[in-house]
Amino acid sequence: MNQLDTAGRVAIVTGAAQGLGLAIAKRLSESGAFVSLWDRDVATLERAQAALGVERTMIHEVDVTNADQIDAAAKKTAERYQKIDILVNNAGIMGPTIPTWDTSESVWRRVIDVNLTGTFLCCRAVVPYLRSGGYGRVVNLASIAGKEGNANAAAYSASKAGIIALTKSLGKELADSNVLVNCVAPAAVRTAIFGEMSDEYVDFIKSKIPMGRFGTADEIAALVSWLCTEECSFSTGAVFDLSGGRATY
Repeated sequence: MNQLDTAGRVAIVTGAAQGLGLAIAKRLSESGAFVSLWDRDVATLERAQAALGVERTMIHEVDVTNADQIDAAAKKTAERYQKIDILVNNAGIMGPTIPTWDTSESVWRRVIDVNLTGTFLCCRAVVPYLRSGGYGRVVNLASIAGKEGNANAAAYSASKAGIIALTKSLGKELADSNVLVNCVAPAAVRTAIFGEMSDEYVDFIKSKIPMGRFGTADEIAALVSWLCTEECSFSTGAVFDLSGGRATY
């Protein structure tokens, strides 16, 4: 494992109780960061904190569609550690894999609210802390679906495309502030979100990856964590692919 340096940094990771979020939080913690773990599932959060160590972590019950919860958790994180340096927007849902014309308005709104609006609300709450500290790294979790559009996943694809555009806009707004904003666009990674997909859909998305396998949470965590370091110094508003060869642009 390459040694990354986030020593003394304070990071927030959303959707951190399990899967990709937990892997990212673990890599950041192992690299020296203090990590504020945000998730809706308190019991799973507590298990995640126990695994990472209570001395370097704190937990907050946060629904990323709830601005009041986000603002409160950001304030408590800053109060405990006296600053915030890093925000990783990982929380997200897939939604049902069905044709666009069969997608209900409630399903559409829920996926957009969690994935895109949730990312916006967290950025809105946390970026002022980064700016006031004169340093910051924001990493948003997009998807290859946001570039290509996956059939039978219109809401998910649209939400991830929105995250890519939000990353580019915010990156430009903060380009002169030493707060860098980037996103990663993985192909499929086998996490709990696969439970929302049919077996046929899982086989379909795997067939589109030239390497013939899914990514791993640790592979995504490695790139995300590097983007949170000072070594990442001239990239902002950028999209980094982890697609096993699927991405074509």
